[in-house]
Amino acid sequence: MKKLCIINVVGLTPALLRDAPRIASVGQASPWQSPLPAVTSTSQATLLTGLAPKDHGIVGNGWYFRDTQEIRFWQQANTLIQGKPFYDDYETAKMFWWFNQSSSAKYSATPKPHYGCDGSKVFDVLDHTQCDLTKQLGPFPFFSFWGPGAGLPCSQWIADATALVMRRQQPQLTLAYLPHLDYDFQRLPDHDPQRVAEVDECAGRIIDAAAQTDTKVVVVSEYGLAPVHRPVHINRHLRDANWLSVRGGPFGEMLMPGESDAFAVADHQLAHVYVRDRSRIAEVQSHLQSVEGIDRVVDPAELELDHPRSGELIALAKPDSWFTYYYWNDDALAPDFARTVDIHRKPGYDPCELFITSKPRLLARVAQKKLGFRYKMDVIPLDATLVRGSHGIHPADPNDGPLVIGPENPPDDMRGFSDYVHRLLR
Repeated sequence: MKKLCIINVVGLTPALLRDAPRIASVGQASPWQSPLPAVTSTSQATLLTGLAPKDHGIVGNGWYFRDTQEIRFWQQANTLIQGKPFYDDYETAKMFWWFNQSSSAKYSATPKPHYGCDGSKVFDVLDHTQCDLTKQLGPFPFFSFWGPGAGLPCSQWIADATALVMRRQQPQLTLAYLPHLDYDFQRLPDHDPQRVAEVDECAGRIIDAAAQTDTKVVVVSEYGLAPVHRPVHINRHLRDANWLSVRGGPFGEMLMPGESDAFAVADHQLAHVYVRDRSRIAEVQSHLQSVEGIDRVVDPAELELDHPRSGELIALAKPDSWFTYYYWNDDALAPDFARTVDIHRKPGYDPCELFITSKPRLLARVAQKKLGFRYKMDVIPLDATLVRGSHGIHPADPNDGPLVIGPENPPDDMRGFSDYVHRLLR
């Protein structure tokens, strides 16, 4: 039986490969084309199905659910993908790839906190590997997976967990996700080669397990991160035009998407713009096209995003810019969740969650928690200029974009990856 391991090294580009000798040893690297938006959920759905976003329906890391009038990000349900993932045909270990809940993978692990009725949250992973991962490796370092403490420990844990499952369960297909480069490359304008060396060491642990289990290795990435210096507050522009509706209240201003004539769901360097009255699409498009930092505002079909989940318009940022989700004009009126790490409540992606306002404030909130007091972890700044890296559009130079490394002529477009995997395994 042929066996294959696919290591997804987020943010790795051909230009960075010189600092990743273990990964480079897998084979010849080639740049390849991602869908738009070039973000995790959309790229992974295209990798897994061979379909464009207009067909698999994953039009971003989040979108507007018109039937419930909610904006929801980072949903894990496998049923959201409208297409057949290639791993349905194989005994698979799916380690931290997205859309992992209720998938067909025989073995899987994914982050999944426990939520109490009093609003409390206990961090944990959903472990279907039959390997007792937390017993073998200790608790998953959740605070290093996202937030101000995001860093190396989570990628090390995922690498060790993947290697353990490969050795013990011997799956035919293994999917491993290493997010390490996603963090400092958004925090800082320069790509520190030390971060690349660190994720290379993580990948090396999986590569060693592959060698011991007679498993071929393919390495992929979803996008490259580009330096940015200009946040574009697209929803504030829509609000200034009297198209966006909010509701004031005891917890700050809340966006009312169902009552808005136009609002944007910001996702890194691409934003879906939802327009309630289709007769006003041209007016909204013209208004946004004049905003500094916006490169183009186009019909979704132009980007193969013409799916019912998409906005009526797609806004693309200029290469040095990115979109915030901010819709308030006064920070004193910001919703209470804006200053917390709250990826499911925010109506857009927020990279400011990688920063903290101050360490003393954080320590004070942690002390409140340990003493059993009610607390709010309001330590996230509202200064979007802190963010120095982003992604979502195609780079001018392919060497700054995603890559694929593998045997037997891997494809130059992510839509060909599903067929490529079948070819390697059959």
